[in-house]
Parts: sequence; structure tokens; C-alpha cells
Amino acid sequence: MGKNLVVFFSATGATKRLAQKIANALEADIFEIEPAVGYTDDDIKWPSRDNRSCIEMKNKSFRPLVLNKIEGIEKYDNIFLGFPIWYYTAPTIVNTFIEENHLEGKNTYVFVTSGVNSVDKSFKDLKKMYPDINFISGRRFSGAFYEKELYNWLEDCAS
Repeated sequence: MGKNLVVFFSATGATKRLAQKIANALEADIFEIEPAVGYTDDDIKWPSRDNRSCIEMKNKSFRPLVLNKIEGIEKYDNIFLGFPIWYYTAPTIVNTFIEENHLEGKNTYVFVTSGVNSVDKSFKDLKKMYPDINFISGRRFSGAFYEKELYNWLEDCAS
């Protein structure tokens, strides 16, 4: 399958736990997209029209600053990109990461965490915004997913 990197943004810890399981299963390197200014519980409270996450998501060109940068992304063949669904799509900080790194030509697999929203809209949005990235597949995991579900998806990604 080539060299794998698991990249994730997690505001509450759910996506981080899933990313760690994926990295362990694939024996992959892992990288956390960390905001320069962390999100508080009030910043991400759903539903709200005036919290930080809603304000960021309303402005499609907004790009929150990230705290850390990744070195040597060119050595990876496959990127597993994970995030929680915010307002039915990827948080804008994911766009910051994509735009600051060169993912063109890399096989990119999207995994999301959400109790109710599917991966479909965020996957389609990313494919439309970044047509030069080879988005292969996407999968949603809820808080009560089974390990077998994860391993089956990873096997599908490898084939």
C-alpha cells in the first residue's frame, strides 16, 4: 500500500482516538492538526449561530491558523485525513492543512466522526475544492463503532 500518514483534527478527542486506532492498525505515522488558538466547548457548541465554529464555517474562505507544520509530506503515498463533521462538512482548519501542504497525487482517504451526519457531503466538498488530490474513499464512524467496521474499511482501502 505504500507509506501511510494519518492526519487528523479533533476538537473533543473522538477523532483523535479513532486516528490513533487507524495509525496503529496501519503502522502509520500520525500528525495532529492543532489550531493556533484552541477551541473551547462554547466555541463548538451545536447548534449555535454565534459561536466561533459557526462564524468560521459561514465564511468559506476563512482559514484558521495552525500551530504546527508537517515536514516531509512528500515521502507519503497515502494520507488518511480525519475530522469531525462541522455544519455538515469539514471544519475550515482542514482546508488550512490541505492548502499548506502538497497532497496532489497522493491517495487520500477521508474518515469522519459524527453521530448523525454522513461523510458524503464533506467528501464531495473536498473533491470539488481540491480536484488535484486523489480522494479515494470516505467513511463515517460514530462514537459506538465496532473495531471490525474500522478494519474492514482499512482492508478495502488497501485493495
